[in-house]
Amino acid sequence: MSQTITIDPVTRLEGHGKITIQLNGQGEVEDAHFHVTQVRGFERFSEGRPFYEMPSLTARVCGICPVSHLIASARACEAIMSVRIPYTAAQLRRMLNLAQMVQSHALSFFHLSSPDLLLGMESDPKNRHIFGVAAARPELGRAGIALRRFGQHIIELLGSKRIHTGWVIPGGVTEPLNAARRDEMLAMLPEAYSNIRLALDWYKKIVENFKSEIEVFANFPSLFMGLINEDESIAFTVGKLRLIDSKGNIVDDGIDANRFSEVIGEAVEPYSYTKFAYYKPLGYPEGSYRVGPLARLNIAKSMGTPLADKELAEFKQLADGPVLSSFYYHHARLVEMLHGIEKIEMILNDPQILDKHVRATAGVNRMEGKGQAEAPRGTLHHHYKVDENGLIKWANLVIATGQNNNAMNQGVLQAAKHYVKNGKFTEGILNRVEAVVRTFDPCLSCSTHASGQMPLKLTLVSAEGEIVDQVAR
Repeated sequence: MSQTITIDPVTRLEGHGKITIQLNGQGEVEDAHFHVTQVRGFERFSEGRPFYEMPSLTARVCGICPVSHLIASARACEAIMSVRIPYTAAQLRRMLNLAQMVQSHALSFFHLSSPDLLLGMESDPKNRHIFGVAAARPELGRAGIALRRFGQHIIELLGSKRIHTGWVIPGGVTEPLNAARRDEMLAMLPEAYSNIRLALDWYKKIVENFKSEIEVFANFPSLFMGLINEDESIAFTVGKLRLIDSKGNIVDDGIDANRFSEVIGEAVEPYSYTKFAYYKPLGYPEGSYRVGPLARLNIAKSMGTPLADKELAEFKQLADGPVLSSFYYHHARLVEMLHGIEKIEMILNDPQILDKHVRATAGVNRMEGKGQAEAPRGTLHHHYKVDENGLIKWANLVIATGQNNNAMNQGVLQAAKHYVKNGKFTEGILNRVEAVVRTFDPCLSCSTHASGQMPLKLTLVSAEGEIVDQVAR
């Protein structure tokens, strides 16, 4: 008889999800899925609100990467206003986004994934957490906590709050940076450099222990998409999207926010509340692609900062062409963290960074606006339509996790087929299947914006644990 293995919940990620693995009568894996089981629906909540409230509203989608929502939303609002923000405001936003990237990558690498990397996939789950890491390798645990604190404190110094700051607004930012806060940030840099160097050196020493995982952790040809600057260096806040294939050939280029919805579509599947993004000319699922750190490093020709450029050159030696194994998302995050620290230092030393002109003002000049930016997990797109009073009539958010959704499902299936044999498995094997999802660092609450009629199952359970009633749609 066929069997189903269920991993519920998937641990050490943001949001609620589960994995099901379907076995045939011989105990071999036939199929596997990653299910996102929560639904948020922020787009519908936004309808009827003034467009200028959208950055602060949509930042509440996520407590880990609210800055990326702030920026993508503000850029969509600025398209409605038909304004260009001041230079210094753009630089301050860029620094805020980089700080968020550093703290979010630190959370993913150290808190969520390093327990597997340091303690082992088969280690006691009671110890597979950041406290177990700190006990086994105190300097690594301290580095992870300190790097997250570095990013969060810069966000706080710029925007007065570590989470859900209202500092980014349509037209720029609410207030300029002062000299005292700039100097405090500069004083934080030496420790940040030391900590990211420690993490990179440690990772490179242990990565050879995971050859098996590298081979089957979502390791397959795919498209990759990410923002780049005109000089083909990596971009996070302003730039245009490039799409490449698994050989490194450019499939599409110069995709600005206005073109995004022309070339990117969203499909739905009955087993998940997260949509599945794809490149329209290739259709679904053939046009599925990956975004995030791995994609960005595969696409970029340079990081634009000297230390990270050396690391990028070393990263590109991992493969003849794009790096395909999603296990290397871990490596890519560390390179991006180093770049973020370097770029923050460069921005802080910009002679114009203390300029007080940081906001442009205007009203409704267009009935539609689109904005995009890179979130830690990948490309983020906001699209709004308003009425003549500037009230939101319709909104759509395309989230990085939705763009990685098909790759995550393929990766779960690939790993399950490799590790589950004859219907037999261990806790460590199931942890490896979960770890495939963790390489992508999905943000499930960000991504649940389902369309159409989704399946729904409600279960009433008594205090004794017995199922009293079930209702399914």
